[in-house]
Amino acid sequence: MRSKLEFEQLAQSHYADLYRYAYWLCRDRDTAADLVQETYLRAWRFFDRLEDPKKAKSWLITTLRREYARYFEKQAILIADVDLETLPAPAGHGQPDVSEWALQSALEQVPIKYREPLLLQVILGLSGEEIGELLGIPRATVNTRLFRARQALKKLLRPSEDAHDPSSTSSSPKSR
Repeated sequence: MRSKLEFEQLAQSHYADLYRYAYWLCRDRDTAADLVQETYLRAWRFFDRLEDPKKAKSWLITTLRREYARYFEKQAILIADVDLETLPAPAGHGQPDVSEWALQSALEQVPIKYREPLLLQVILGLSGEEIGELLGIPRATVNTRLFRARQALKKLLRPSEDAHDPSSTSSSPKSR
């Protein structure tokens, strides 16, 4: 039986990473804090099942992803019955600067199967091997998805560069 102190140390050592990842998933500070809290509640209940403490971070991230899915399912039901015209404008904790807004907007356009590995690498600093283990995919697939995510972001954030880049055209006069 693992101790409460052991769990508290584990929770404290991973809180910042989990919160940062939760925030990128939901884009709301309060919801991110709630998701991390729910993650810790579920993790505490199953703490005895954690066989290898070295895998605690990926175990917690997986738990957080599942908590976010549960939260998203609940929200989808609640939102369906709301008249959109009656909703007040969202109150932020300060407006993000243009570059942060542009990045978030571009990330939302990247398909989830490419976005998620990128966020796990950039936000949490996970290796390709850790991401593959967490998502249940081979490392080569992780590398491909990371490459495609970066390419998609580049295209979304700098669309004018692609228009002037001769390598982005599919045919050249020499190949005809």
